[in-house]
Amino acid sequence: MNAFIWLFDTVVQLFIYVLIASAVLSWLVAFNVVNVRNPIVAQIGEVLYRITEPVLRPIRNLLPNLGGIDISPIILILLLLFASRLLHEFVPTQTTVYTR
Repeated sequence: MNAFIWLFDTVVQLFIYVLIASAVLSWLVAFNVVNVRNPIVAQIGEVLYRITEPVLRPIRNLLPNLGGIDISPIILILLLLFASRLLHEFVPTQTTVYTR
């Protein structure tokens, strides 16, 4: 069962990194630091959008309109970390019993 917990934690951490990369890229595009007409930037943006948008869209639908501020990645990161901690708490770890 420890392998399952390790795999879940690894996937959660990787997805959190993808969420952060997506948020940073959206800021860079919004402030015209990077040009989306560049094919590489456009492709990276498209990949990040396709990975994160299906998970972020339901959260955005539940949140009230906060103007130009999107806090859905923060809420998703908190939910993912909560699920990881919950899994650690409720799945018993294997302990080795030593006998003499």
